Parts: sequence; structure tokens; C-alpha cells
Amino acid sequence: MMKIWIIAALSLMILPVYAQQSRKVYFNNNDTIRFGATYTIPAGKSSYPAIILVSGTGKQDRDGTMAGHKMFKYLADSLSAAGFAVLRMDDRGVGETNGIYELATTEDFANDALAALGYLQRQPGVSKVGLLGHSEGGAAVMIAAAKDDRVAFVITLAGLATPGLEALRLQNKAIIDAAPISDYDKNRHWTINSMMFDTVYHYAGKPGLEQKLRDTYAQWKHKDDSAFAKDRPGEHDHMRFFIESYARQATGAWYQFHIKFDPARYLHEIKVPFFAMNGDKDIMVPAHPNLDNIREMLNEGGNYQVKTVLVPSMNHLMLHCDTCTNAELTKLHGDFDLAAWRSLKEWLVTHIL
Repeated sequence: MMKIWIIAALSLMILPVYAQQSRKVYFNNNDTIRFGATYTIPAGKSSYPAIILVSGTGKQDRDGTMAGHKMFKYLADSLSAAGFAVLRMDDRGVGETNGIYELATTEDFANDALAALGYLQRQPGVSKVGLLGHSEGGAAVMIAAAKDDRVAFVITLAGLATPGLEALRLQNKAIIDAAPISDYDKNRHWTINSMMFDTVYHYAGKPGLEQKLRDTYAQWKHKDDSAFAKDRPGEHDHMRFFIESYARQATGAWYQFHIKFDPARYLHEIKVPFFAMNGDKDIMVPAHPNLDNIREMLNEGGNYQVKTVLVPSMNHLMLHCDTCTNAELTKLHGDFDLAAWRSLKEWLVTHIL
């Protein structure tokens, strides 16, 4: 039976300011992408481990700004105060980084992290380098660590460790369940989304995917219209499935890579210390089965240097929440849950410093 460590949720607090040194830096990925980043090192130390922060889905700046919360800025300052150097970078197409984010896959983001690792290894004082990924960034650091034995340790926060098709189903169900709509409409949303997921999965990388999606939608729409007319006679149908925007997204390289993502392929190859933390109220990357998969798949590959932590009442942005819906995100205060930080710091001090 899997052992999950559970820590008590604490209220957010503002950490004191510690002496540290930060500067803007730049590095390239195969001379095609030029990254703008901030490099923060602990003051008064001549040697230190370094951590690269890797963001999740969606274009983010180097501070990891999401719904007004600056997760990566908080982590960079806190980790530096604890004795680590930290590199955080603008995503492709954001801030001082060039490139087109929408054309990249999770594997491209993993390669970006390895480019950052190469930069850090050339910096004085860096003794070893680990990767920290949030959400999809968790999948990216798994890929990177499996590919390159220069990665000394791995940290995932709300990290994706579920096969892509299953992850889409779980996320979709959680979002639909939380929506303020009738059970009847929830079932309709679930049906069309599931049909679309299956279509993409079966035809990913093959010609004609877009037409298959349109055919699937037309079949569902015909049956759904007939059922609605019978079940809700005289009512106006407010439900919409936006086939045009979905077809554009699903035929893109990122989506097709994501739906075929297999975490076991990468976790079985990782042999370094691994820390994984998820919130039990995360509707984007549910703690279970993601935490379970991380431990089980690492163990299957012979890696028992793993700690998984479940934090109660914490959402996808690693914040203590009340309703824990996406609509609540902008109303929450702080940038990172203090209980989560304390658990991460304890592991780092014990196993990495």
C-alpha cells in the first residue's frame, strides 16, 4: 500500500527578506531560442546546489505569475534564503525570451530546462543542479531527468504523472463536476468531450485528424439535438461545444504529444532523489492518481529515493483554498502555501544540501 505523507495546512505568512544576489542572465537552446532569465544566488556562500524552475501549461513569465500570484518569485527568494541558487526564465514568446510558445511540446520544454542546466553548470559555485516543475512542468522535468544524468534531483509541484488521455479525462470530469450546471448538461459535456479525446488519441499524428474531429462532432450533435428535443421539449438549449477552437487546439503539436504522454516511460529511468507534492483540492492535476503513479513508477524502475506529500485544502497553484474552484484563484492571498514550503525546505535541507 502506498505511503503518502500528509502535512497540516497553515495560513499564509510573509517570509522575511534575506540577503541574496539576483541578476538578469541569458542563454540559448541550440541557437534557436534565446532565454531571458533571473539568476538568484545565496549570499555569503562560495558553493551551492542550484535549482531550475519549470512552469506549467500556458505562457508564463519568469516569476510564474498566475491569477496574480507569483509562485516562482516566492520560491526563488525562499530557496536562495535556504542556501540554493535558483534560475527562473520567461517561457517561449514571453518577456525577454523569443520563440513561439504555441508550437512547442512538453518535450521541447524539457529540452529548454536542459539548456538552462547547461548554462548553470558553467557558472562558478554551482555544485549540482536539480529541476523543479509545476503542473505540466512536472512532466517536463521528468522527461529531462530521464534523458540526462546531469540532473541531480527532481521536484514536482502538482506535477502531471498520469497518461495524457487519462489526465484529460480526470481534469475534464473535475471541472465539469465543479460547474454550476445541471446533471443533465454535465452528462452532455462529458459525452462530447470524451468522444473528442478518444478521436484525437486514435488519430494523433495521422492525416485527416481535423476531419475526424468534425465527423465526431456532427455525429454527437445530431444525437444530442434529438435527445434534447425529446427530454426538454420547448426549452432553449444554452449548451455550446466550440468545435472550431477545439479543432485548432487538438491538431496542434502540443496537444497530440500531451494526449500520448506516458509518464512510466520516463519515471522508470530516473534514479535520483525525487520529491513530489500535490494539494488534495487540485482539480487540474488531482493528487490521486498522480502522487501514486510517481512513487509506484519510480519504485518499479528501482528508485526508492522518493517522498510524496499531500497537503490538505490546497489547490493547483499550491495555495490554501476554500471553495477550491478556478474562479476563486484571483481572490486568494499570497504566492505559495507556507506549509507546503516548509515541507519542501525540510526535504531539500535533509537530502540535497
